[in-house]
Amino acid sequence: MTPLNTTVPPRQKSRSPLAKILDPGETALATLLLAPGALLLLLVIVYPVGRLILTSFFNLSLTSGLPAEFVGLDNYRLMASDPVFWETSWNTLLITLITVPGALLVGLALALLANLPFKYRWPVRLSLLIPWALPLSFVGLIFAWFFHSEYGIVNDVLARFGVHGIIWFNSPDLAFAAICLAIIWKTSSFMALMILAGLQTIPRSLYEAADVDGAGPLRQFFEITLPLLKPAIVVALIFRTITALQTFDIPYLMTGGGPGTSTATLAMYIHQNTVSFLDLGYGSALAVVMFVFSMAVTAVYLRIIRARGK
Repeated sequence: MTPLNTTVPPRQKSRSPLAKILDPGETALATLLLAPGALLLLLVIVYPVGRLILTSFFNLSLTSGLPAEFVGLDNYRLMASDPVFWETSWNTLLITLITVPGALLVGLALALLANLPFKYRWPVRLSLLIPWALPLSFVGLIFAWFFHSEYGIVNDVLARFGVHGIIWFNSPDLAFAAICLAIIWKTSSFMALMILAGLQTIPRSLYEAADVDGAGPLRQFFEITLPLLKPAIVVALIFRTITALQTFDIPYLMTGGGPGTSTATLAMYIHQNTVSFLDLGYGSALAVVMFVFSMAVTAVYLRIIRARGK
């Protein structure tokens, strides 16, 4: 009969508190490393957004001299019947629908040009940085001068072709077109840089194999370049769409939202209520709506990325 093994396993020596601090486990180490980033997110993102949402439920106008009063959803009900809110929201949506595809097409063309295998392509790549590096306010001032009715360069060029006296910023349609052109010029360089980075990751061997198979440049673009660029394009579209929904600087400096409110954006209307009118309650409600729009667009793009990744 085999005797039972009565050997008692050695007891693990308990670690001192100092040893636990100097040599933490994997879980504790991960928590320690992530804690500063999580705290920063709480301070920079979670707290301001939470405070914004909370303020949107109050009637808080600094010009009235009255204390904040909880009004629930009254600010949102007021927004639903506010024609300026709907007009500025439509202008913002229209700017997004025009400038995002426009910047994508121009940026794609610039990226393909900068990726061509010619000797002196570095000036082309360097020129892509110039619009991206310029401040938005500076771009707004530059294009306001370009489209000035008296001494603008656009009217000067048109006058040489027999077209005289266009007052760009007195017409809602012409002013809107000028704003869209300025935004496309400014943002196409960002799209080009993102797409150029994606082009650098495509193996050259794929094009060499396509040349052997007799595929022309157009077929190579649609069957090799464009499919492999989709991840870079989607990421660029996410950032460009969110910034388009928050458009403020260029329209503000070019037209100030005029004539009337025909070129005003939702961000400009938020600025008017919070900074000019000091109506923090209604301005916060408007900002919450813009935040929801941005998150909804981001969710749609992320859903597209997830669907393509399966």
